[in-house]
Amino acid sequence: MISLQNVTITRGGQDVLRDISLTFRDSEFVGVLGPNGAGKTTLFRAILGLQPLSAGRIEVFGAPARRGNQDIGYMPQTRSTLPASNICGFDVLANAARGHEFGLPLSSRRLREEVMAALEDVDGVELAARPLARLSGGQRQRLLLAAALLGAPKLLLLDEPLISLDPAAQAAMIALIARLRRTRDLTVLFAAHDINPLLGSMDRVLYLSGGHAALGTVDEVITSEGLSKLYGSEIEVLRAGGRIFVLSDRPDAHHACDHA
Repeated sequence: MISLQNVTITRGGQDVLRDISLTFRDSEFVGVLGPNGAGKTTLFRAILGLQPLSAGRIEVFGAPARRGNQDIGYMPQTRSTLPASNICGFDVLANAARGHEFGLPLSSRRLREEVMAALEDVDGVELAARPLARLSGGQRQRLLLAAALLGAPKLLLLDEPLISLDPAAQAAMIALIARLRRTRDLTVLFAAHDINPLLGSMDRVLYLSGGHAALGTVDEVITSEGLSKLYGSEIEVLRAGGRIFVLSDRPDAHHACDHA
């Protein structure tokens, strides 16, 4: 599905990713973890063909990564695309489908059917007529997820979809994405700060830190030895009550799991 071959990405004179080689398989759910600045968003932008590479090659569906690939659905981390206004959810998605600025489009029957199908898939049919100003944080997230589903993509890149959601809303969002992955046969890359909400849903985890990457099962990657190697300092990983805890003097290590 996705192949990174000796990829290096440099910004501001520093390597965000350094000589990374990875392969993501068809139809798998991968959690993407790492501290702020570790390269999660940069990786997504590179897969989308929006981020130049300093070295290496990225292939998506067997071809070089390129802009405008309709087989990729992207849910960005920024929320600036959803202003608090009286524009309703249907118009937001209709404009996204047509690639226009926010406004009040005249919709063809095919476009209307596509928008309503995306809303139905995210349990958000009621959002079609609801103004953005009246949407909760969780409803806005579902609207953004519906936008990512337009065009029937094969790959979903979800950049921090759990931001600002309470634990119950986080669990509902993860369950929804896991269901979409099964029903639509999607490959999902899911960036997050905390691995614990994802433990029951993902197949593998990609951990980014200091320009390096580790990809594998949770038991292979989230270990004292593995994280200590990535961070270059001693880190202890404990498991209790079905959760993962990280013990470290480094504050940037605390993002990944519950910590002590």
